[in-house]
Amino acid sequence: MTRGGRDKLREDPERKCIVSGESQPKAGLIRFVIGPDQMVVPDLLGKLPGRGIYVSATTAALDRAVKKNLFSRAARQPVTAPEGLSALVEDLLVRRVVDLLSMARKAGSAVCGFEKVKDWLVKGQAKVLIQANDGSERGREKLRPPNGEESLISCLSAGELGLAFGRERAIHAALAAGGLSNRVVEEAARLAGLRGADGQQVGELIAGKDTKDA
Repeated sequence: MTRGGRDKLREDPERKCIVSGESQPKAGLIRFVIGPDQMVVPDLLGKLPGRGIYVSATTAALDRAVKKNLFSRAARQPVTAPEGLSALVEDLLVRRVVDLLSMARKAGSAVCGFEKVKDWLVKGQAKVLIQANDGSERGREKLRPPNGEESLISCLSAGELGLAFGRERAIHAALAAGGLSNRVVEEAARLAGLRGADGQQVGELIAGKDTKDA
């Protein structure tokens, strides 16, 4: 099992990052296409028409791709990248993770709140534990990921996590097993890559600010 509880897939297709030149599973890359106006367009769902251009899901890789004009080189034509591309992709990924979590909640595959999450963990119903990166360290330590740090997502803030559950804030949430949960984990891993080592990771407990648990 990979970071955040994502199951390894032997047949996971690989693509080459235009920055590193290395091939890696598509799950760890951001796909881009070139629009009709020669603008670089993020394609998180991988469904837009056109030849895909792939960049590792890190801010450093995206910024380097823009700075070194690597999109034009990969496209073999002059193209333009949107200003603040890495921030744009991060915002899109946050929205994607929140939307998927909301879908999981409506499908009965996700819960939030300390007591509900604790109950799922005790019963073995939780596959992945989600904890806001700005929740209190004391409150977060009371709950442990079901399969160690590999089954923890902590790349969202309490406000972002709350959006998925119709709350102003949420600190603790849990995912049950299932295809939808796997999609949450996969997108959260890409978001964690973009947010780097600033205390926002998938598969790693990080101390946060001392705020009230939700």
